[in-house]
Amino acid sequence: MNSPNPALVTQRAAQRLPRVALLLFCAAYVMPGVFGRDPWKNADVAAFGHMAAIAEGRAGWFSPALAGLPADGALAPYWLGALFIKALPWLDAALAARIPFALLLVAVLVFAWYATYHLARTEAAQPLPFAFGGEATPVDYARAVADGAVLAVMATLGLLQLGHETTPELVQLVGATLLLYALAAAPFRRARARIAALLSLPLMAASGAPAIATVLAIVGTATCARSAYAQVRRTAWWIAAAGLIAVAVGSGLAAWAWRVAAPAQLNPLGTLRLLVWFGWPAWPLALWTLWRWRGHLLHRHIAVPLGIALTALGGCIAMGGSDRALMLGVPALAVLAAFALPTLQRSTAAAIDWFSVFFFSSCALAIWVIYAAMQTGVPAKPAANVARLAPEFVPSFSAFALAIAAAGTLAWVWLVRWRTGRHRHPLWKSLVLPAGGVAVCWLLLMTLWLPLLDHARSYRPLLARIAEQVPRDACIAAPQVPRALLAALEAMGGYRVDAITPAATTPCEYLLVSATERQGQPEVEGWQAVARIRRPTDRNDYTLVYRRASGR
Repeated sequence: MNSPNPALVTQRAAQRLPRVALLLFCAAYVMPGVFGRDPWKNADVAAFGHMAAIAEGRAGWFSPALAGLPADGALAPYWLGALFIKALPWLDAALAARIPFALLLVAVLVFAWYATYHLARTEAAQPLPFAFGGEATPVDYARAVADGAVLAVMATLGLLQLGHETTPELVQLVGATLLLYALAAAPFRRARARIAALLSLPLMAASGAPAIATVLAIVGTATCARSAYAQVRRTAWWIAAAGLIAVAVGSGLAAWAWRVAAPAQLNPLGTLRLLVWFGWPAWPLALWTLWRWRGHLLHRHIAVPLGIALTALGGCIAMGGSDRALMLGVPALAVLAAFALPTLQRSTAAAIDWFSVFFFSSCALAIWVIYAAMQTGVPAKPAANVARLAPEFVPSFSAFALAIAAAGTLAWVWLVRWRTGRHRHPLWKSLVLPAGGVAVCWLLLMTLWLPLLDHARSYRPLLARIAEQVPRDACIAAPQVPRALLAALEAMGGYRVDAITPAATTPCEYLLVSATERQGQPEVEGWQAVARIRRPTDRNDYTLVYRRASGR
């Protein structure tokens, strides 16, 4: 027998987040990191390398490769980036490739909102009626919960960097969120739900995740098959069909690969640490939802997001603690977190607020202090730490970046003042400060610290050192170099790179070898050592430059 519905929500508490404020939240979250930076190591620049190779004609659309090394089957993301590079030739190629991925992140937020809205409209999710009236209307309640879900997505720490990269996993995330929407909207939007289902799983397979797409197809089909809604039960066939198409797409693109970690490679403690910080603060709220709604676990508003979240969690554990697999469950986790909001006690909400105020204000203050130290040398200790951790970094000043950072900081101060005032009624209030804090800290990092982060995470400083030893028109053999560096050499350095032919038989005049501090500089028969270089922020990793020995 089901336990009573734990949600008690007044009409006053069901007021929606003003649309202008929600749009500003989303803009402050999505736009920083899109402009003014290089592709970062490792996955970001590797994916960009494939996109640039296709756009420039160095690789085929169905056979993308880096320096001759074939891609891993995730063709859809590479096609998307290459299309925008070709369509926007007046923009920097890296910026053009990032634009569609920024739009994909927007799509994740939109689909998460509508998925939560439809789930909250189901009868089992609605709050209890009051004896004398005054409870929230179904539509207003659903909108308020959906606003909370979007804030929960933005507040989740693990999505912050991964969601702003041009990697296949972001396309996979869109597919998972689209499936979440399809399952949620099935009772209300039959045609849209079925189209979304048919697009979601094949999109994941074409982005390099056919195995997870297959598991999600099984989970989604089972969830629909046992539904009390006849229309949803009929949708089960569409989910199953989408799964079969995903299997076919994954096979056609050779995207199937064994990524399950061996038992010896599993790190339970490391995976637990990842789970704790990656899903914060959504996972504590999601656990609270499962407890308070424990008598309703088989109802749609709990079962649908729980099935997707558990699939992502299983993929993370099976792959030895993969944060990119775990990322696929963030929207579903946020939906679960949103259903905790109608059940939170005032003391719990106050604890979330004050923790958010203290934590994110401290982070923002630290960012400002270190920025001042980079620009002026005062305080001296942070300036010395920056010089030690980022050698050769030369600070640059941007009045525009400073103005944007100042405006974001003032907005945070206003938000804290608003939340700690008398605005205690909106259902989504407990997630305003966590989402706002994440957004303002990301904004500060992508304005005040962007030159420093670019220096630390871009391959451009290493390429400049390579250019001192290797002419730009030279051919470079790199049979044992990481894909990220191969991508940087081709897409950012303009070199012709051969990563397939062994060093003994390659026609190239120069050879690059990646090594660590312990390996030193090994001798390579037929090649003369030229230089031993590294990125300024690397400590143990080196790139060794060789030139073909005379007489060969």
